[in-house]
Amino acid sequence: MKSLITLALICFCSVQVLAQKDVAFKELSHGFGKVNLNVPATYTFTYTNQSTKPIVVEFANAECGCTKPVYSLAPTPAGKKGTIQVTYNAATLGAFKKKVDVKFAHSTQPYTLTIEGEVIDPKGKH
Repeated sequence: MKSLITLALICFCSVQVLAQKDVAFKELSHGFGKVNLNVPATYTFTYTNQSTKPIVVEFANAECGCTKPVYSLAPTPAGKKGTIQVTYNAATLGAFKKKVDVKFAHSTQPYTLTIEGEVIDPKGKH
């Protein structure tokens, strides 16, 4: 009985490890540097479907209303690339670091995309 439980745990862990390799992001974070006040900053994150089946972005949720992720609802075929575009509205002066949680359907592996930078006033006003 003990060996059966051990075998089941090994199989479960193996499936979890395989699921984590279905998607490979080129990068999980991006630094904008300095961004002008009220000029939205956009970056496009790229991922590759490394599985043998199409994958679908189930959701991409930003941690606040100042950040907006945009992604396709269409499946990404096996071996192909997909994108998630993240835009920060840059409406507030100062440093920012925003996260977007991404989950693909039929995968237990969540991903966190991060953008950061500093919003400045190009006219020098505070």
